[in-house]
Amino acid sequence: MMFDWTGRFDGEEDSYQRIFQRVNTAADYNAVDPNDFVLHGFAVDEGVKRNKGRVGAQKAPDLIRKNMSNFPVFNSRFSLKDFGNIHCDNEDLEKTQIVLAEKVAQVLAKQGKSVVLGGGHEVTFAHYSGIRKAFPNQKIGIINFDAHFDNRQPENDLATSGTGFWQIAQQSEIHSLHIGIQKNSNTKHLFDTADQLGMKYILADEIYSQSIPNLMFTINAFLDEADVVYVTVCMDVFNAAIAPGVSAPAYNGIFADHSFMQIFRHILSQPKTKALDVAEVNPDFDIQERTARLAASLVNEWFMI
Repeated sequence: MMFDWTGRFDGEEDSYQRIFQRVNTAADYNAVDPNDFVLHGFAVDEGVKRNKGRVGAQKAPDLIRKNMSNFPVFNSRFSLKDFGNIHCDNEDLEKTQIVLAEKVAQVLAKQGKSVVLGGGHEVTFAHYSGIRKAFPNQKIGIINFDAHFDNRQPENDLATSGTGFWQIAQQSEIHSLHIGIQKNSNTKHLFDTADQLGMKYILADEIYSQSIPNLMFTINAFLDEADVVYVTVCMDVFNAAIAPGVSAPAYNGIFADHSFMQIFRHILSQPKTKALDVAEVNPDFDIQERTARLAASLVNEWFMI
């Protein structure tokens, strides 16, 4: 069943409109126009379950939509096409990841911008696979806002929410920058694996106002090397005070303050940025929908550029 986009109605003129008034849920993929934002919900947390995390993220996509629907529209050209949710049947995560990848590839082939609402962070491998299919000969730069590297080797060949970057590295040379990494959330082995795979990272402790010029230099150098940029945000990168509803809460995580927003908006403003997802919102543990609202707000930052 498709989500029913509703919100406060102030008028039909552009200056009055809100996101729910610009959503098309009836279009097919052939109707995607260049620069349309195209939304899929990844209502899946089988990877979180396999990774021994707190399940519940499969319920998040529609809650994020709800918190997104009433945001005002500031870009007169803004158009959002919503193709509904993808679910995981019979615990077959691998098949579900292929389904999302195929849909994302169709969007990008039409020069649309891909937005995916998770769901667990197993969305990363699925989303990336669709981008890779659409841009087979391009260098894809992945910017991952996350407390974790998600570079675990799968056990018994089963993907989880924590294996995405290991899987990507098995397909081709990985080009990734991980922002917000926590030392108390990753073993030394995972740090060593990141180094071996060539995964670049910025620790959470390194994100503060005085460090912004140096961080921007690092980020711009990374962006310059990429042909296409994909941004993925695991909501457990944030402090539990502002994002309590996640699969693996980080009590010393970062805040969505000026320093973070300066970095985040800069990345989203790049013409190379073609895809964005938010993951690990868990409504079962959220408080007053704080985490869902923050996730919706982060997606809306891209809509306002």
